[in-house]
Amino acid sequence: MRVLQAAAKQSCRNFQGKAAFSSLASDMTLESMDMKSAPLTTLSEEEEMMRDTVAKFAAEQISPLVSEMDRKGEMDKDLIKAMFDQGLMGVEIEAEYGGTNSTFFSSILVIEELAKVDPSIAVPCDIQNTLNNRLIRQHGTEEQKNTYLPMLATSTLSSFCLSEPEAGSDAFSMKTVAERKGDYFLINGNKCWISNSAEAGLFLLFANAAPEKGYRGISCFILPRETEGLDIGPKEDKLGIRASSTCTLNFDDVKIPAKNVLGELGQGYKYSIEVLNEGRIGIGAQMVGLAQGCFDHTLQYVKERKQFGQRIWDFQSMKHQIAHVATQIEAARMLVYNAARRQEAGLPVVKEGAMAKFYASEIASITTSKCMEWMGGVGFTKAYPVEKYYRDAKIGTVYEGTSNIQLTTIAKCMDEEG
Repeated sequence: MRVLQAAAKQSCRNFQGKAAFSSLASDMTLESMDMKSAPLTTLSEEEEMMRDTVAKFAAEQISPLVSEMDRKGEMDKDLIKAMFDQGLMGVEIEAEYGGTNSTFFSSILVIEELAKVDPSIAVPCDIQNTLNNRLIRQHGTEEQKNTYLPMLATSTLSSFCLSEPEAGSDAFSMKTVAERKGDYFLINGNKCWISNSAEAGLFLLFANAAPEKGYRGISCFILPRETEGLDIGPKEDKLGIRASSTCTLNFDDVKIPAKNVLGELGQGYKYSIEVLNEGRIGIGAQMVGLAQGCFDHTLQYVKERKQFGQRIWDFQSMKHQIAHVATQIEAARMLVYNAARRQEAGLPVVKEGAMAKFYASEIASITTSKCMEWMGGVGFTKAYPVEKYYRDAKIGTVYEGTSNIQLTTIAKCMDEEG
């Protein structure tokens, strides 16, 4: 059943596929949400419908494939196509480019619901919507938008290529260079820890076009997969989010036309900072969804499992632990939602995005650890999904800025606020 069919039993609307999703999304403006009077975390009726339909899609089409994808360390190709077919990969892309024409907050809801079932599947959706689509929409020429946005909305997975072996948290110490040769650039260097790279058809590559200027020489390039000289290494054998590919990229005299520069030369450092500040909200949504999915599975178990003549749930100490974790998950969700609403309202999100990512990642780790304890021995086996959530959770404290980087950012913002 398609994700964007009838969204809720109480609704008289009939959603049919991507076109209906786009029609629904077009009504979800800031004006319709009455941002001045409504609490920042309130969902509109349309957003609730969207959340519910994505949840239904995840339960019906993703859930049966989770264990096999994790075991193989490989994402199901038909599932990727289904996500494109349902409009989940171009949530904010305008309808004229084949996108869903919705909002940033809607993409956060989509990411959260996917992560409840499989955080690995939320990764490509997150990167596509909160990083790459936004970069091209904000900084692309009309030719670039007309060429690449329809691809990103309907068929082509993309990668965000920033990290290098010597440029992780200190991303601006990158060594990959772009040498100008008339109407094209020659790229040499390598990138590591690049998500989606095994399946991606398009790469947004950051390279230094003026090394003598330091980070002010960093620029962003649009690189199609078939470009000669691009070599994609084998997938990393990871602890968690195993179905999401992570590879090393090598560039050997990769020739890129000057028209493939995204935005202005030397502004890549600025673009990456801006989009990552917003992208961290997406990671927060992943971690909230992950925590909630693990919690929901465990709660069902503890309400059924009996020991000493009563359900595990009936022990007061268990109720208190469970209530505590439930509160922490909800607090993380509110941080994520508030940051997303602020982004839509055009308000600063540097501190709020860092807080959302940091706290949601911490709570995902706490939740999955507690859930494994509550499940007992079976929680440590692959018979239940808790051990996978446990493995998947750790990445939240690492990618798109480690927890320590988030804390540094938060403290810096606090200092500037006085």
